[in-house]
Parts: sequence; C-alpha cells; structure tokens
Amino acid sequence: MKELDLLKKDWKKNSASFQQISEQEIYKMIHKKSSSIVKWILIISILEISFWTFSNLFLNTDDALQKINHPEIVNALEYLTYLNYFVGLVFVFIFYKNYTTISTTVATKSLMSAILRTRKTVQYYVWYNLGMIVIIAILSFFVAFVYNPDMAFIREKLAANGKAMFITFGIALLVSCAFFGLFWCFYRLLYGTLLRRLYANYKELKKIDF
Repeated sequence: MKELDLLKKDWKKNSASFQQISEQEIYKMIHKKSSSIVKWILIISILEISFWTFSNLFLNTDDALQKINHPEIVNALEYLTYLNYFVGLVFVFIFYKNYTTISTTVATKSLMSAILRTRKTVQYYVWYNLGMIVIIAILSFFVAFVYNPDMAFIREKLAANGKAMFITFGIALLVSCAFFGLFWCFYRLLYGTLLRRLYANYKELKKIDF
C-alpha cells in the first residue's frame, strides 16, 4: 500500500508536466495540419488559374472577339480579362504568404491569427470569383446578342416577337443561375471543406491557449 500511495503522490506531482507535454504535442499536430491545409489551398488556386488560362487558349476567344466591330468593347473585355488574372495572382501571392506564415510561426496566438486571416482571404477569393462569373456571364450574353453579326437574324426574329424574347432572356438567366450554382457548389465542396478543417484547428488551439 505504501508503494501505491507513493506512486499516486508522484503522479499528482508530475501531472502538470504531463499536461504540458500533451499540449505541445497537440500544438505540433495542429500546426502541421494547418500548414498542410493552407498548402492545398495554394495548390488548388494555382491549378484553378492554370485551368482557366489553358481553357481560354483552347477556346480561342480571339476569333469571337474579331467578329465584333466595336474596338472599345473588345478592349474593355480584354482589360477585364487581364484584371481578373491580376487579381487572381494577387490572391495566389497572399495564399503563399499565409502558407509561409503558418509554416514558420511558433506562438499559439500568432497561429490562431494566421488561421483566421487565411479563412477571410479564401472567403474573399471565393466571393470575388463568383461575382466575376456573374459579371462575365451577363457581359458575354449581352455582347454576343447585341454586337455579334451572326446574331442579327435572331435579333430580328426576337424583336418581332416579344414573347419569344422574354423566353430567350429567361432561359439565359436560368443558364447563368445554373452556372453560378455549379461553381458555388464546387467552391463550397472544395474550399469549404478545407476552411471547415482549418476552423476546427483554430477551435482546438483556442482550447489550448485558454
């Protein structure tokens, strides 16, 4: 009995040190998981921009733009494309900075702040992309319908039939909503899953910190 009592006393005496070691191990695991998640966010964003770049090359949109005899409209569309790529690259750079920050930070509070900052950046990135999808869809339909000479015959037919024009615009709206919903599901499934895991890490760190 004396030996058992001594073991109990010794365990109680060293319980604080055991808890500290456990928290350090948990922190290392969360730190590693968070770094891996942000790395995947960076990789996916690069793959996404690369996909759209190669898609534009294969689609050969220059031929379609050449049919529009309005240089100012063509220039505006090209500027919008360049702006979209520039903003995308800025987000990729921010994701890279977030990844390096999370990978190298050692303080719990700093890691928690970096995780929250990363989540906000990804949310801004997703909403920016969804907004651009809506704007590009509306502009593409408008320019193709109004300024493309191949659509002249269809424009005349629709102008003579108000009901057909209403149905055509309704279908275009439904198609745009379908594309928006498709991309929203894609972003929610991909980035949303990563953000949920990242926020779960934040909550675990909050337990350790307090």
